[in-house]
Amino acid sequence: MPEGHSVHRIARQFERNFVGRPVRATSPQGRFAEGAALLDQRVPTQVRAVGKQMFLEFDHDVWLRVHLGMYGAWDFAGEIVVDPTIAAANGRMGQTNQRGTDLETPILDAAGENSLTSIGAPRRARVHVRMSEQTRGLDDDGDEWPPPVVGQVRLRLLTDATCADLRGPTACEVRTADEVAAVISKLGPDPLVDDHAEGEERFVSVVRRKPTPIGLLLMDQAVVSGIGNVYRAEILFRARQNPHTPGRDVREEVVRDMWRDWTRLLQIGVETGQMMTMDDLDPDAYRRAMAHRDDRHWVYHRAGLPCRVCGTAVIVEEAASRKLYWCPSCQA
Repeated sequence: MPEGHSVHRIARQFERNFVGRPVRATSPQGRFAEGAALLDQRVPTQVRAVGKQMFLEFDHDVWLRVHLGMYGAWDFAGEIVVDPTIAAANGRMGQTNQRGTDLETPILDAAGENSLTSIGAPRRARVHVRMSEQTRGLDDDGDEWPPPVVGQVRLRLLTDATCADLRGPTACEVRTADEVAAVISKLGPDPLVDDHAEGEERFVSVVRRKPTPIGLLLMDQAVVSGIGNVYRAEILFRARQNPHTPGRDVREEVVRDMWRDWTRLLQIGVETGQMMTMDDLDPDAYRRAMAHRDDRHWVYHRAGLPCRVCGTAVIVEEAASRKLYWCPSCQA
């Protein structure tokens, strides 16, 4: 499932490439035809990302709410203006690690998790990017513009220069400002949206009064926004916290440290496009980690493999129908 960093990256794509530009909206798949008709020929005026949801405002108080869910993704094509604060491991922009060291050689991620052209659930196919100015429906390289629809596209948003195709979302709906506010009010704090100190206090207050295991609380979007299965496992390991401990029994300083760690990891994820959760890597190790998911996490997806710290086999179990990876020694 796409986690919070992906949604913030998507929002930045829309901010730079769609806000202020009239869009043509269609539903090639047909499942969002009425909604697309309401958005067609409108101008996006602002975009917000909160946790795993994106809210795109159009003129006349019309909002698009999108929740990618398990399988959703946005595919972008055309002329894409990139946020200079965001790196892309596909080599279109320089890489920056946690310490700010530039890596000049492109780093390619086979999973496509970080791609500028497709953000969300990883998929094999990618939409063509960097088209030149269109002429009679073709770009300078002879590619068709707008690009042909590929697969089940729930919603296509198209400006004169940029195309965004939405596939496989859990939610795609038109809402009013009041309805959007009501949705956001039910979400937990997001470090990139809420005041950091206030968000920390909200998070600590909720966790410290709950009997629910901390491993489940971190996945509850009403407790904290944006954390999914990968970040949940990694934050718990980095805190050396047993996932089964009731929230109210987790020491307050540990809860605060987890919030601050989530803030840091989310910022790294938005910048790099990857859920990088290992620190202080040398350049070679960092390059491997950026290229391969198996080299960038402490415990996630490492069931049966030795813990990188103590050597104990990492275990995996079901927790609320999701896989939970943890070290029974480091997190005892």
